[in-house]
Amino acid sequence: MYEITAHGFLLWASLGFLMPIGILTIRMANGEEISRKRATALFRAHAILQMLSVLLSTVAAIMSIKNFNNSFNNGHQRIGIVLYGLIWVQAITGFARPQRGSRGRSMWFLGHWALGTVVALLGVINIYTGLLAYHEKTSRSISTWTIIFTAETSIIALLYLIQDKWVYIQKSQSIARTDSSKSTDETASPNEKQNGLQLA
Repeated sequence: MYEITAHGFLLWASLGFLMPIGILTIRMANGEEISRKRATALFRAHAILQMLSVLLSTVAAIMSIKNFNNSFNNGHQRIGIVLYGLIWVQAITGFARPQRGSRGRSMWFLGHWALGTVVALLGVINIYTGLLAYHEKTSRSISTWTIIFTAETSIIALLYLIQDKWVYIQKSQSIARTDSSKSTDETASPNEKQNGLQLA
């Protein structure tokens, strides 16, 4: 029982927490007004989070091989073995990224993004299938854990969507403030403008 719980916790920490947070972190480095120093710090945070994720998922995989009956006769195990391979491919491509501005950078970025998206989605799916497998093996209720993980996933997805619009929201607020300032200047009475000139 301990091995099953530890296996599940490690994979949740890896694929259900560290990896999504790492994705959100690197997306924060894509803002137009972000400084180079902050972008570098965010990139390093992304790399650390992803490496920790790979490490934990590898430990979970080793636990699975050593302690469980891996007949691969259910969806959880089949997705899991594919996922372990993709995680390492993604990690290797992360280290092998071309220099910014080089010829292959765009293709690398597209591949890295696509593979990362697949890994993230499969990770979420496999956590749910893992909960079902846990329930089938132990007959214990998984309702609470399912609700908690669903809430966490929803929050992360919401933050992901907000990030896409954050720059637009900031620009809109800036334009609104500018327009409001202009409107105030234009509606000022002649006496107010004259007083302003005299004070100046």
